[in-house]
Amino acid sequence: MSSHPCLRCGACCAHFRVAFHWSETDAHPHGLTPSAATEPLDPHRVVMRGTHAGRIHCQSLRGAVGIDAQCGIYPLRPSPCRDLHPAWEDGRPSPQCDRARAAYGLEPLSPQQWTTAAEHGADQGAPRANAIARASAGARD
Repeated sequence: MSSHPCLRCGACCAHFRVAFHWSETDAHPHGLTPSAATEPLDPHRVVMRGTHAGRIHCQSLRGAVGIDAQCGIYPLRPSPCRDLHPAWEDGRPSPQCDRARAAYGLEPLSPQQWTTAAEHGADQGAPRANAIARASAGARD
């Protein structure tokens, strides 16, 4: 398992509603996110299944929050997922990341965790994308 913090977390996937325009789904010629992983929200937007209401937990999340979580459709994830950045990965805080982690009793990420992840083999150029993509590919095999 990678030392990348997101591959142990998944709190954002189990805390926030993930709503986006339907044209990001594969129902549109240029969309990527599988329509089967979504449900309608209104005439123009869809949500990832499991994130609309009640106990939120995206159905595309694999593994256990805080232990070994990863996105089952990572390369095809919608813009809200692409836009939410983990705290300190790029040197900036992320209040969204902190809120999601706190909801699951997880400590906020720190700049030191990214140093540790880099020291343990995450690619320097794009640690999150590469580490999660590798884990997602391994989960499908």
